Amino acid sequence: MKQQVLVLYLDTSALDSEVRAWAFYDGTGKTNPTTGDSDLPPYDSGTEALRDGWRLFQASQLIPPYPGHEYETSFMKHEFFFEKLE
Repeated sequence: MKQQVLVLYLDTSALDSEVRAWAFYDGTGKTNPTTGDSDLPPYDSGTEALRDGWRLFQASQLIPPYPGHEYETSFMKHEFFFEKLE
């Protein structure tokens, strides 16, 4: 069995919120995706990925912004890792 990994960055911490960014890694060697090779996300939400058979194995920790830093640009907070085994 080989692993495929899908990383979805969602609008909020809710798994059914809209996908803002994504990355896909294919350990099967069937595809060779690269950053920016699509304008459309593979799914509209994290729950769509679950319905398609992806298994959620990690969600980012919810960390509140430090006082006074609420409007600064930083890392994308709502990161979810999914996997499929083929």
